[in-house]
Amino acid sequence: MINNTKDILRKIPAFSTLNDEDLETVREMTIDRKMRKGTIIFMEGDPGEAFYFIKSGKVKIFKTTPDGRELIFAILKEGDVFAEVTLFNDMDYPASSEVLEDAVVGMIRNRDLENLISNNSEIALRVIKVLSKKLFSSQQKVKELALGDTYMRTAQVIIKLANEHGVEGREGIEVKLNLSRQELANMIGTARETVSRAMSQFKKEGSIDISGKKIIVRDLEKLKAWIQ
Repeated sequence: MINNTKDILRKIPAFSTLNDEDLETVREMTIDRKMRKGTIIFMEGDPGEAFYFIKSGKVKIFKTTPDGRELIFAILKEGDVFAEVTLFNDMDYPASSEVLEDAVVGMIRNRDLENLISNNSEIALRVIKVLSKKLFSSQQKVKELALGDTYMRTAQVIIKLANEHGVEGREGIEVKLNLSRQELANMIGTARETVSRAMSQFKKEGSIDISGKKIIVRDLEKLKAWIQ
């Protein structure tokens, strides 16, 4: 079901404190796009003409390495914003995006929002804060890939997925994503076999349970011990 655009916009940090009039202005700029699983929204190197937010479904952000490997930076859900790095910058998209689950995505053209921001200092300040937060997150990702060992990085990614996409159940926190081992490895930045070894160890110690593509976090504290 398609969510009300203004309700979704209210969840986006850059727009959460706007008055109804300004929020309606942003809503009027929004172009809704229904997309099927597997749809490429944009590719790395395409002209950065718009940014997006998710109304329903899930989207992955990824880069392809020179040797053809895929590195997943994020899996985004309802209310998340992406590609906003191209705002105020005449630049190409620095990564690619693909629909993981059938989705409804709101698109706002950069030139439209930039015109609005030039006349609204409150929106400008909030957008700058959001961009700064995203930059910090990207820097942390690079640091983790460079410094962390595979078991630590695997634990970090599973904890992040549990926090962002997990649902509490009788058996633990079930990660509501249909991720293959290869996709998980792409998020961690290592080989599928290496991730499988790490997850087998986590299962053996009782931190997680695995059934096909389903991951259930049984003991979050044990999992956190790998990153301390």
